Amino acid sequence: MNELGAAKVPFFFMIDFLKEKGEVIPLSELNNDILFEVNSSQKKSINKKIKFEKFPLNYEDYLKRFEVVHQNLLFGNSYLTNLTFPTKIETDLSLDEIYEYSQAKFKLKYKDEFVCFSPERFVKIENRKIFSYPMKGTIDADITDADKLVLEDEKEAAEHATIVDLIRNDLSLVADNVHVTKYRYLDKVKTNDKNLLQVSSEISGDLEDNYQEKLGTIFDQLLPAGSICGAPKKKTIEIILEAENYERKFYTGVFGVFDGENIDSAVMIRFIEQINNHLYFKSGGGITAKSDSFSEYKELIQKVYVPIY
Repeated sequence: MNELGAAKVPFFFMIDFLKEKGEVIPLSELNNDILFEVNSSQKKSINKKIKFEKFPLNYEDYLKRFEVVHQNLLFGNSYLTNLTFPTKIETDLSLDEIYEYSQAKFKLKYKDEFVCFSPERFVKIENRKIFSYPMKGTIDADITDADKLVLEDEKEAAEHATIVDLIRNDLSLVADNVHVTKYRYLDKVKTNDKNLLQVSSEISGDLEDNYQEKLGTIFDQLLPAGSICGAPKKKTIEIILEAENYERKFYTGVFGVFDGENIDSAVMIRFIEQINNHLYFKSGGGITAKSDSFSEYKELIQKVYVPIY
């Protein structure tokens, strides 16, 4: 990334959750194995009724993992931990159709391995300014006064504040004049069976003139994304690996594109992976000391959807 950035060669990149695997490919060398859209406004309706069934792990199994996280939170080892799981799904949609018809700002299909339709931008770099947009807080938009409920919820507010503080600290590693420019605003996400409200913030800072020579270094310092691990980051990742007991791989990693001048990227959430000819939707949410286990379990299932309608 540093080498191509310094040469101002446009490229695609993706990096997995633990920064162990990735792809960095000049756009001129990309083929149809990798399809992506960044900051897309495309809207394409599907002309059939879709089948989409989910088979989540049972609540008792979830509770065992939740309690590992919750005990660590009570001991003060973490302030916020993002707990995720794979949910088996059955659908009559192919990965190609999910990619084509999903209405999301950021979309990626990687070979026949996975598809991602993320609503969450990770980092945008434009004209020496760096922006990050952590997303924390989700509610069914059709609930009466949903916007008020999610913004006034004490647990959701604490969770969001923790992540904003973490991202602000992360950006301060690579930028100057870091500050929160928008705090806790709402986006509406339409899905195949309901509408969701999601809470985000915007944080920005100033980069050095030669930032394009350091793109890889910048991302190395910022990853994993704070919104999908928690705080403090190093210890919280240890807790995640103990509690989840499965491999996230590219789920909750990042992907993006450098156009020769600027960069845009997304967190790889809303993620369907093909494993042994079965499809699994990986999802989760942030756990705090005040979290209710059953509410978190329901949120994990609520996030299993396709934005196709």
